[in-house]
Amino acid sequence: MIFNIYKPKDFSSFSIVKKIKYITKEKVGHSGTLDPFADGVLVLGVGKSTKKLSNIIQYDKTYEGVIKLGVQTDSMDLTGSVISEKVIPKISENILEECANSFIGESLQRTPMFSARKIDGVRLYKLARKNISVKTNPKLITIKNLNIKLIDDNSLKVIVECSSGTYIRVLAEDIADYLGTTGHLTSLTRLSVGQYNLNESLTVENFEKKWKS
Repeated sequence: MIFNIYKPKDFSSFSIVKKIKYITKEKVGHSGTLDPFADGVLVLGVGKSTKKLSNIIQYDKTYEGVIKLGVQTDSMDLTGSVISEKVIPKISENILEECANSFIGESLQRTPMFSARKIDGVRLYKLARKNISVKTNPKLITIKNLNIKLIDDNSLKVIVECSSGTYIRVLAEDIADYLGTTGHLTSLTRLSVGQYNLNESLTVENFEKKWKS
């Protein structure tokens, strides 16, 4: 069976898989990790349904995030160390609309060093933590929809619908760059994976009740 589980902030995707495995006593797989600082939809397959995950992993995804402008971190999110700061120019709604439109469609996106992608069997974030940088080939991604709103003078809210494999952290830094500054992601929520939506997600506790009933 396929389940739409809510992953809270500050939990790894693996820890949620482990909890569901403990509850079900069956094989459990997921259709794409979420960073520990992020929350939202985590689609899990239980038992024989893990075979369906290879299709689900390709589904488009929708995210909501907050970008802090003027400060760049090595991980491109709030978990990293500050590596540079830049003045934030005045930003108008017109500029934000132009910025959003410029990202719509296909593009090649670089892979961040702080990511779970494997190079020669080693996850990139493990190399990044040792200050080892490796060259990776950019990946073709598609941004279907992008909405950018100013929250205050130094932060933006973004809602993005994109193809599988899109790094929102990279997009956040690129948006800041387009606006003439730098920035990093301070929060991220996965709103949907294909037809699996956040408002239908089960917490681990609710999943356990449902499974045992």
